[in-house]
Parts: sequence; C-alpha cells; structure tokens
Amino acid sequence: MDKDGRMIIYTLLLAAISGPVVAKEWTANVVNELEALVSSCVVIPCSFTHPGGHMSSSTLRGLWHVSRHLDQRIYYDDKSRVLENYRGRTKLLGHLGQGNCTLEITEIKDHDNGPFCFRIELAPTSSGTLDKFSFVQNCAKLIMQPDPPKPEMNHPKTAIQGHPFTVTCTVAHTCPTHAPKLTWSRGTEDGITEVHRKTHSGIWEVQSILTFIAEEKDDHSVITCTSTFNGGRSSSETLTLFVKRTENYNHIIIPTVVGLGTALIFAVFCLFMVKKYKNRIAALQSQEGSVWNRISRLSRRARPVEPEDGK
Repeated sequence: MDKDGRMIIYTLLLAAISGPVVAKEWTANVVNELEALVSSCVVIPCSFTHPGGHMSSSTLRGLWHVSRHLDQRIYYDDKSRVLENYRGRTKLLGHLGQGNCTLEITEIKDHDNGPFCFRIELAPTSSGTLDKFSFVQNCAKLIMQPDPPKPEMNHPKTAIQGHPFTVTCTVAHTCPTHAPKLTWSRGTEDGITEVHRKTHSGIWEVQSILTFIAEEKDDHSVITCTSTFNGGRSSSETLTLFVKRTENYNHIIIPTVVGLGTALIFAVFCLFMVKKYKNRIAALQSQEGSVWNRISRLSRRARPVEPEDGK
C-alpha cells in the first residue's frame, strides 16, 4: 500500500475514533416540555458537558434565549441584554462549573411558552478565541395552565369509631423552589406530615398526610384539602367521611348480668330459708320429743300402785 493510501486509512481511523468523543463533549439534557401555571413559577432542569472538561463557574458564562434567536435572551449575566419582559424573573440554579444549567422563571405570563434554549460560553483562549455552543436541538417548551391542578385525595372508604383514620392529599407542580402549600379544614400540626419528592424530570409533588381518631360525631362530616400555589392561586378537593360505629353489646350484657345476679341472690336466699326452715323443724321436733318424755314420766309417777294378789 502506497503512502497516500496509508494516510487516508489513518485519517479515517482517527476520525472514527475522535469523532464520537468530540460529539459527546457538547451535550445537554433539557426537559423538552413542561406545564407551567400562569402567575406561578417553573423550574427547567438542565445539565450539560463541554470540551473544556471541569472548569470553575467563574470561567463559564451561561445564557438562555428564545428558540434560535440568540439576541432574544431571557437570562444573562448582563441584565441590560435580557429582554425587558424577563428581567428580574429568571435566574440559574446550581453551578455551571458542575454542569448545572437549571433555569427558574417566576411570575409566569401566558406568553412565556418558549421554546427556550441554553447556550454555554467558555473563557477566551490565549489567542482570544471564545469557545461557545448553543444547544438549539435541546430546548424546553412551556405549556401554559390558566388554572391550578386539583389535589388528589386517597383514603379508606369508611372510618371506624375510636380508631386512627388516615387521608393523604397530593398535588403535582413544576416549581420546587416555591412548592404549593397544602392545608386541611381540620386536624392539628401534630397529626399532619408533609412529604416533598421528585416524580419525573421537571415534575415534583407535595403530599400531606392527615391522621386523627374518628369519632361518632365525625360521621357525614366534610374534610377539605386546599393547595395554594406560588402567585396566590388555589384549588381544593373534599371528601365526606363515613364513620362505622363500634359494636356495642351493653343492651344485651347489662340485662343478662342483672338477671343472673338476681337469680343468684334469689337462689342464695332460698337456700338460706330452706336451711333455716329445716333447723326450725328439727328444733320443734326436738322440743316435742322432750315434752312427751316428760309427760310420760309424770304419768307413770302419778299412776297408783295396784296391790298384789292374795296379799
């Protein structure tokens, strides 16, 4: 193989090896679509890599712009170069040096639908060249929601009198920095537990767990869970509580116990009277025998002695 042929093969091999590596260096992971509540806020998760490897945040500059229009910036360090409509409403969360380009937008307007794209700029090289890259293939589009989502309530069908009853209230949102606040129409702070968690990329939920002891007076009462979002909008969900009364056998037990007690007392009384009656008869019989014996002795003494024959 001649020299030119070996050079072509070497070039192709180098391209095959280095090409994927270079391509992987400029990457971004951005949520493509998110629901955003008008007047509230939204957080767009974003992460990226760049050919500079690990660099400090001070050597990196990040910006967000509308679609492919680099001049329509919604976030940038220089606020004067940000669209007036977005000034003071956007900020980066996390650190660029850690590859975190997450964006927060507050006071959502009904026209903040995007799509919004991220751009990274590295510090100029010694030759004065500015290394930069726009991830226009990985942009986030917002779907405006004029009304807040209603919370979901989960609970057993019925409560049992005197037993703990637990009901959960859950609502999804897209702004963990200003999560919705869940409140109950009843209960105390000691009986309420709140949990925050991420369910999907760009979607979080807050869950409130209410626990109380169900009483008879709670039957057919209404429990309401209200979610209040950043910006003041709220929604609620209710449930009607049905309480199953504890089985009460007092109406059977008490008369039975009273009856058995009365029967026992009467039996004891009867035994006492029978014993007393027997003792009385025995005494009378003893007295009668004694009197008869005395009469017999007296009668023998009073009987005259008959003379013997021939005398």
